[in-house]
Amino acid sequence: MKQKQRTQVVIIGAGPSGSVAAALLHQQNIDVIVVEKSTFPRFSIGESLLPACMEVIEQAKMLDAVTAAGFQYKDGAAFRYQDRYTAFNFNDKFTSGIGTTYQVQRGDFDKVLADEAVVQGVEIRYQHTVDAIECLANKSVLTIMDEQQQKYTIDADFVLDASGFGRVLPRLLGLEKPSHLPSRQAIFCHITDHIDADLCLVEYDRNKILISVHPHSADVWYWLIPFSNGTCSLGVVAPPHWLAKYGGDPLMVLKQLVIEEPGLANVLAHAEYPQVASTIGGYSANVTQLATSNYALLGNAGEFLDPVFSSGVTIAMKSAQLAAGVLGRAFAGENIDWQRDYAEPLMLGVDTFRTYVEGWYSGELQTVIFHPTPDPKIKQMICAILAGYAWDTHNPFVAQSQRRLAVVAAICADNIK
Repeated sequence: MKQKQRTQVVIIGAGPSGSVAAALLHQQNIDVIVVEKSTFPRFSIGESLLPACMEVIEQAKMLDAVTAAGFQYKDGAAFRYQDRYTAFNFNDKFTSGIGTTYQVQRGDFDKVLADEAVVQGVEIRYQHTVDAIECLANKSVLTIMDEQQQKYTIDADFVLDASGFGRVLPRLLGLEKPSHLPSRQAIFCHITDHIDADLCLVEYDRNKILISVHPHSADVWYWLIPFSNGTCSLGVVAPPHWLAKYGGDPLMVLKQLVIEEPGLANVLAHAEYPQVASTIGGYSANVTQLATSNYALLGNAGEFLDPVFSSGVTIAMKSAQLAAGVLGRAFAGENIDWQRDYAEPLMLGVDTFRTYVEGWYSGELQTVIFHPTPDPKIKQMICAILAGYAWDTHNPFVAQSQRRLAVVAAICADNIK
């Protein structure tokens, strides 16, 4: 391999945003090289997709490959709190567009996307790690370590950071900024679920992600994401100090917390657990700048909010779609303002999701979701956001997200009283 190389675009990371961005750029005859530190498949969280993702996957010409992979069909989201249960059908939403998607083991899903990008002609270099970057006036110079521990450099007109939680450019360029969201911790594992919906004493639908709220702590919640092979991703999210009182073994803590939520305990009555569970904490992140004339940050490399509404992959794919479009215009000779053309459009949806994440933990959104007699039109508007259509400004709950949610929550609270 030559020690010094050149390309138009380097993408750091071959996850969903990296593979999709690479395919979209390749379609526009833009030279792109993807460098990925891992080999695929590899484990990742973020396993419940939203329907809005499917439109980007289709644009990247990857939909047939994803459909053929046999992932678990998903048509909505269900929520349970004490004796209350409500479900959102993503086909019954305010925003037009695809209404179904999949629950995916990310190792398999990410490999499907990356392999499809390669089939389309994209070069992905696995086990290549970006060690340094120098941003110059009209290019960036990346220093990369290959799988043989040999260093080489690439001169690139532009760099897309799709490194996810690795956050390569924020780390190398000092772009990290603390998130204003409170610190939370997740404990999670994959289980063999043995769920028989006909035998459950509570309502359960395998075609929906199930979000359960702890019966005595409304800011503690569980996810249950079913897969097509009879397994589920199971996790709990809580403040670190709240989890600390349960002791140190994550698997035992997770099992105990399942017991404490009777509805979830009934659904998982016959589940088989692995030997260990994983933990992740302090995952909410932010940056001082999303893009310049040298680089743009995609998905979690820029900002990660919270897993509660499965927005991570949707934001990643939307950022890939936006960045690829802006780059196509830039290489065609247009004048580009990355703040105006990329960061601001992307943050419209991110800030919408942020409103509902904050509303979930403040209790406002839970008051609306669990209201016994929801207004059908309002439910459709919220459903559109839960389905990932957080950029549709025709939806009043996007255009005026904070005000609308606060007003509706107050009305719902008064009606319950």
